[in-house]
Amino acid sequence: MKYYGAPDPAPNPRRVRLVIAEKGIDLPELNIDLRKREHKSAEHLQRNTLGQVPVLELDDGTMITESVSICRYLDAIYPEPPLFGTNPVESAVIDMWTRRAELRVMIPVSNFWRHAHPLTASLIDQNKAFGESNRGVLADTMKWLDGELAAGAGYLAGPNFTMADITLLTIVDFAGFIGLVPLENVPAVQRWHELVSARPSVRGGARS
Repeated sequence: MKYYGAPDPAPNPRRVRLVIAEKGIDLPELNIDLRKREHKSAEHLQRNTLGQVPVLELDDGTMITESVSICRYLDAIYPEPPLFGTNPVESAVIDMWTRRAELRVMIPVSNFWRHAHPLTASLIDQNKAFGESNRGVLADTMKWLDGELAAGAGYLAGPNFTMADITLLTIVDFAGFIGLVPLENVPAVQRWHELVSARPSVRGGARS
């Protein structure tokens, strides 16, 4: 297998990197330089016609191009520790929280990144007022999430570290990198963030 990603803080490649580290998989990462637009090169478009990372290339030439799909594949062929659940209920709850992280947290972060951050100003026609409005959307979402975590079992989808935690962690860290403050006035989220950030796979094996 070959794994094509990009260094931190890019959240989607980091999701895969965290899964690789958590499972102790020997899978070196081939970095695609996003700032040099290597993900839009003819060579990379052969791997993913959308011009995005990450991409997992299998030995038979199959290309898997969405981060959660790549992680599901790796979880299936390297089942320990399980990150997508061990029974239908666990799997459904993990999927629910992964989707909530993507839809409720990632969307306002992405909108701010695209429309209000100077690094993306040359890439799209920015609507800065719209971009800045997502600060409030994110703050409201994090307050809701704080209540959910305060009543929970430590990790996002139950007593075990899962793909839901990986997804939320990569988004929250990216939000902080681009100038948002996702951990402000949300003590339960802060405790969760400290818990997951202390894992060996996060501290030592998943940062570029």
